[in-house]
Amino acid sequence: MAKTQLGARVDDEVAELAKARAKDRGLSVGDYIAHLVREDVDGLRARGLDAARRFLDEHQALFDEAEDEEAGRGTTSGAHAA
Repeated sequence: MAKTQLGARVDDEVAELAKARAKDRGLSVGDYIAHLVREDVDGLRARGLDAARRFLDEHQALFDEAEDEEAGRGTTSGAHAA
């Protein structure tokens, strides 16, 4: 995988913490930061999917009702929200 170099300015304390945590995990600072970014993105995706699931669990009846009304008028597309 190709790598791109990034530059970031952080406080000395943050830099030392990053170096120490990377060393504890047996990673370079760059690999440690990449790992943190991946964890953040994966967590964001999981939270988004969970929110969508909760939304549909809470409001599915409204979608079903609207589809039933459309079917009664003969305008249904055959799709279901969940």
